[in-house]
Amino acid sequence: MIKDLPPALRADVERQAGMIARRQISRASLSADLARMEVRAGRWQRVHPRVYATFSGPLPRVSQIWAALLYAGDGATLSHETAAELWGILDASPRRIQVTIPVHRRVASLASVQIHYATRLDESRHPTRFPPITRPEDTILDLIDRAGRPEQVVSLLTVACQRRRTTPERLGIALDARKKIRWRKTINEILSEVSAGAESPLEVAYVRKVERAHGLPEGRRQRRHQVGGRSNRTDVEYDAYKLIVELDGRLGHETDGKFRDYQRDNLATTRGRDTLRYGWTDTTTNSCRVAAQVAQVLRANGWTSWAGPCGPTCAVGEVVA
Repeated sequence: MIKDLPPALRADVERQAGMIARRQISRASLSADLARMEVRAGRWQRVHPRVYATFSGPLPRVSQIWAALLYAGDGATLSHETAAELWGILDASPRRIQVTIPVHRRVASLASVQIHYATRLDESRHPTRFPPITRPEDTILDLIDRAGRPEQVVSLLTVACQRRRTTPERLGIALDARKKIRWRKTINEILSEVSAGAESPLEVAYVRKVERAHGLPEGRRQRRHQVGGRSNRTDVEYDAYKLIVELDGRLGHETDGKFRDYQRDNLATTRGRDTLRYGWTDTTTNSCRVAAQVAQVLRANGWTSWAGPCGPTCAVGEVVA
């Protein structure tokens, strides 16, 4: 049936991954009963109220996305998790397609479509991408505004920058353009650390929980070296004290007992070697002990200051043996 549509409408349907809205049919001066007849004949299928697929069978993801946009109507823009999925910031497809529309309109959310409202959608929408989608920076800030934990803020910012979907500078500009947003102070702190070279939630955690909290010297982040003709990067390097800290970023795949495994290897380093390795649990749960271990190696290699405890139960200052 699509071949029998007027050329302009047929082009719209092809561009919309086979989806069509009833208002488009009306604008093309076609019968209001066209969609109903095609559905009855089994050639089309109703996807949402007043939105149809011009084919039978399963809907590909791109068709589902277009169906949501057509349902939401004028000014509809992909946002939040769906925009993050399309930008490659999130790896999983959200259960509900997330769409933002101008605040002066009202559209009911559906089981498969979540509607959001925005006052500055024209500014946050990407100027050229199609289908309409919020800019990477605004997508990240929209998600952060709904985040419940600071760890989520860290993860979103670092992943987006590490995957080169945006930069700390562009995120800072987008942040300044917003009058209200949750976690503003945390965002600014994390952007500063990412600008300094931290590329992952684990690296940010090391800066905040180990280095800064205990008064350790600031290491150089993500330093590149040529080893045997191949490029290699170190996570944290203390040049003056010949110490490298490598961070294993397998977030969520470690147990509390993993610290003992790393400790066995790292104790050898405290007796003269110059590489320490830590994982997520080490850095976040055992950060004081990690700081004590790093401080011990730094002092053995010439650091003349002292690490300070971050609190009354902090292990910094104890001898690590």
